[in-house]
Amino acid sequence: MDQQTFEKKVKELLTENKKFIETPNEKLPSRNNIFNRYKYAILTDKHAPVHWRFDLNYDTNPNLLERLGINAVFNSGAIKLNDKYYVIGRVEGYDRKSFFAVAESPNGVDQFKFWDYPIVMPETDDPDVNVYDMRLTKHEDGWIYGVFCTERKDPDAPREDTSSAVAQSGIARTKDLKSWERLPDFQSKSPQQRNVVLHPEFVDGKYAFYTRPQDGFLEAGSGGGIGWGLSENIDPAIVDEEIIVDDRRYHTIKEVKNGQGPAPIKTEHGWLHLAHGVRGCAAGLRYVLYGFMTALDEPWRITHAPGGYFMGPVREERVGDVSNVLFLNGWIADDNGDLYIYYASSDTRQHVATTTVDTLVDYMMNTPEDPGRTHACVQQRILLIDSNMKAMKEMGLDW
Repeated sequence: MDQQTFEKKVKELLTENKKFIETPNEKLPSRNNIFNRYKYAILTDKHAPVHWRFDLNYDTNPNLLERLGINAVFNSGAIKLNDKYYVIGRVEGYDRKSFFAVAESPNGVDQFKFWDYPIVMPETDDPDVNVYDMRLTKHEDGWIYGVFCTERKDPDAPREDTSSAVAQSGIARTKDLKSWERLPDFQSKSPQQRNVVLHPEFVDGKYAFYTRPQDGFLEAGSGGGIGWGLSENIDPAIVDEEIIVDDRRYHTIKEVKNGQGPAPIKTEHGWLHLAHGVRGCAAGLRYVLYGFMTALDEPWRITHAPGGYFMGPVREERVGDVSNVLFLNGWIADDNGDLYIYYASSDTRQHVATTTVDTLVDYMMNTPEDPGRTHACVQQRILLIDSNMKAMKEMGLDW
């Protein structure tokens, strides 16, 4: 194509991208009065800026070919600063490498626009092969911490094994989401650590972490469950002893593995948590989100644990690079109590759901726990039915 046509095509790409980003989102009716989903994903591969993907120089790309494609955007950390909503997305290129990038929105549900440049995350002396799934914690020490998975090839794997990996947790801190200081990787006695989350407050004068000890990259082995440990310092963060806060459990939504989502939210009734649980089924592994609360003075002690899952994948959420998956590592609680839950589906796209902190506290504190056996579950449901039959009769409802 000639240069005039080239410039016209570039303008069309930019206009299309801008129009896509500015599409208003639509709140969907709630089926359970706990949260509302939204019609459109807030971040996808199509949200990636044109100048990330195409060489826009006519001399070097006269055919306007895409040079560095974007495969997916998902598993985003989240924070609100200066009245704007920010998510740090896991952006995955066609080359399978993930990187972090900041997208901002004026309202938390749409118009998420990436900053011009992705985050340049400093490396340690042992460079990461891949980084992903950052949790953001605004800590009382004054820093914003990003704790994320850092992945490297397993040095003990045979030469012909090109898939075995070692996952640990990287730690970086910032004041503005732009300049990042990389700290030493998180250290514990567990062979592998993913889904590590920094608690927002000191506990006994120490930095506190939710962990997920595992024997292998994919298999929990003798580990698993959401752990808890304390570190004297953050530079470096070393946890010598872990206790399990929330263990895996047979024939539940967390029988294979589970992990803390974002940093918990403090309420007058306790700390609010959302996590992911994984079970095996005929279609493979199924990831759902579930919740619990811990005590204000003992953030490792569970006080309320609603039975079952809080949110599972539906419709198009079930389809993607790793299907049948919901994952969460970011949420934002506004000062007025509104709560924005940034969940991802099937390792492909980023969504938002909204509720309120009060609603979630109600859900956590008053939803029955899983009694663990079919017979007990039926008895639990019969109690609800009996109560509702009486209530409907008193309201004069004939059903």
